[in-house]
Amino acid sequence: MKSKVFSIVGMVLLLSSGVIAQNSDKKFGFEINGGASLAIKELSNTSLNVGIGSELLFHYRFMDHLGVYGGWGWNQLSADKSFAGNKVCFEETGYILGLQLMYPIYDSRFSYYVRCGGLYNHIETENAAGNVINNTGHGLGFQIATGLNYYLGKNWSLTGGLKYNSLNRDTNFEGTTKNFDLQYLSFRIGVVKQF
Repeated sequence: MKSKVFSIVGMVLLLSSGVIAQNSDKKFGFEINGGASLAIKELSNTSLNVGIGSELLFHYRFMDHLGVYGGWGWNQLSADKSFAGNKVCFEETGYILGLQLMYPIYDSRFSYYVRCGGLYNHIETENAAGNVINNTGHGLGFQIATGLNYYLGKNWSLTGGLKYNSLNRDTNFEGTTKNFDLQYLSFRIGVVKQF
């Protein structure tokens, strides 16, 4: 799986080399995004409902089209019935750090981006009363994302895209070891301020 991700990112880099250069002297950016999340597999034999999440990200562009991004993310997926009881939520929170490629689409206000990053996240299980009944502890995962950026003017942009997160953590739940292999897609819309 990881070799496929690196192959895809490499192909995007090669195919994008002919795109017109971006005329922006702003190197820093702040982004807030949010949207719906959809689990692509069950979590420890538990079917998950459509969820919601958000991210706060900082960007630093160190080359014309290449930069780093990092920040904090939160995502919540609920389950009507699970090994942990009825009406529980699984919240993934933690930190993100990765590389971002962004290229303008000819002379338009649109750019497209590709992101690939690492996660240092944990998963909390909350019961129907909102109390945390389990915490996996932080561990490593990864994220890949792609989308479009629309420049509004005066260093503001709208962004929308698709993100895939993967985090695999083992946890002890009531004396039994459970494997939480959380994988989901997120459809995100956000706002970016460059400075």
